[in-house]
Amino acid sequence: MKKYVSYIIILLYICISCTPEKTAIFVPITERSLIPYPNEVVTAEQGFLIDANTTIYAGTSFDSQAIALQFSDRFTKASGITLVTKKESQLAKNSIHFVLDPTANEISDDEGYFLKSTKDRVIIRAKTMSGLFMGLQTFYQLLPDEIVSDTIHPKVVWAIPGVIINDAPQYAYRGAMLDVARHFFPVEDVKRYIELIASYKINKLHLHLTDDQGWRIEIKSWPKLTEIGSTSAVGGDQGGFYTQAQYRDIVAYAKLHHITIIPEIDMPGHTNAALASYPALNCDGEARSLYTGMKVGFSTLCVDKEITYQFLDDVIRELSALTLGDYIHLGGDESHVTSKEDYNLFLTKAQAIVKKYGKNVMGWEDIQSAGISDETIIQHWTNPEIARLGAKQGASIVLSPAPKTYLDMKYTKDTKIGLTWAGVTPIDSAYMWNPQSILKDVPTSQIIGIESPLWTETVVDMNAIEYLAFPRLIGHAELGWTQEENRTWDSYLQRLKNHQNRLKIKNVHYYPSPLLEE
Repeated sequence: MKKYVSYIIILLYICISCTPEKTAIFVPITERSLIPYPNEVVTAEQGFLIDANTTIYAGTSFDSQAIALQFSDRFTKASGITLVTKKESQLAKNSIHFVLDPTANEISDDEGYFLKSTKDRVIIRAKTMSGLFMGLQTFYQLLPDEIVSDTIHPKVVWAIPGVIINDAPQYAYRGAMLDVARHFFPVEDVKRYIELIASYKINKLHLHLTDDQGWRIEIKSWPKLTEIGSTSAVGGDQGGFYTQAQYRDIVAYAKLHHITIIPEIDMPGHTNAALASYPALNCDGEARSLYTGMKVGFSTLCVDKEITYQFLDDVIRELSALTLGDYIHLGGDESHVTSKEDYNLFLTKAQAIVKKYGKNVMGWEDIQSAGISDETIIQHWTNPEIARLGAKQGASIVLSPAPKTYLDMKYTKDTKIGLTWAGVTPIDSAYMWNPQSILKDVPTSQIIGIESPLWTETVVDMNAIEYLAFPRLIGHAELGWTQEENRTWDSYLQRLKNHQNRLKIKNVHYYPSPLLEE
């Protein structure tokens, strides 16, 4: 395993000024909690100090200037110092450089980056804007914790260690899922979640928009879906929905954070909210009552009716027009009252409709029984054998094994919220597994990443989301980004202990695991 420099106290000398009154600042690199851990880290003799005279060089590229602006705004919020930004690439002293270089041969991936910090300057270089953004997240972690604060800290010395980092992700797909159907969460909560997960280099947010308990996205051609179907939630709590303008806003905000939104319309089961809104979608033509319980598997669209496919066509057409990403998630799980023949017939037609509107299909592993293409992504959650059948058809696999990645599972049997049907998942169990070992006989090229689902039967507000997601989601982010040989539990735990201060500064209501106090 490569040497973990974060285990060694390294005292790095940083020059504060060029005057005779220089003062030495010693920065222990262990105070810089890098999560996910980069894949190549080499320490340098001297680090860099940002002061009021530091200049940012962003070059002529609009993309590099946009990343530079993100950093400048964040630094001003935390320090009160406004740095000068120049649209050039001069290698001056006391400078920070954001360099977009599509020909950078030392960078192996579009999301990879190169970061070098010396006493004279910091350089962050990448092939793409996404790579620069990922490098920026590491740059933030090299700075003092107060960089994440929205209040000014005038006494903080903005010093970073001398270091050379060459980094790239292990998996292209590094996701989180938020269920807004069982309980609804307003736009500002979704944006807060986007901000938090982006800082750990997560690049996908799967929104579970519909279920038995609620329909959460406006469909203009079927207005009763939100007039009726959005009004319920688990436990009789308040419902809600996103207008198309609000959904576009979420998609745009995610793009700003280099996250792709993947919307899910679960079908043919998990559809009671739609069945309550439009009686014609039921085989008997009678509207179902709104549902506020937690059971699954009791609902199904009527697969023999033509109106069902007109409904599906309209929903996919409108949702595809709102969605920038390449995928629409069709759900497909727990359709217990749909016969296998009807299930396969329905999913075959549903997949064709998704393709008709220029998108590719993603679904839970169950959809493989309908036949899938090599452009499909299936999401493994409970049955490895079913997932393998999908892989044999050429599908790509995203790993979400419930006992390890389901964030709605309790940490222990005594924690205050969450479920236990897949067991309990303490923070060490959430981290200590190898994605490559879950489906051993599936080619590694077909395993494209991992996703951490957060179902919200017991989750009623943002504090509860944060409690269940953090810190487990941070560990999943490292599993998705960092190469296996650079991951150990002992290293991660130490870095996570150090990282708690940042969570506190950001007012994250995380679970204070006893392991973090040992």
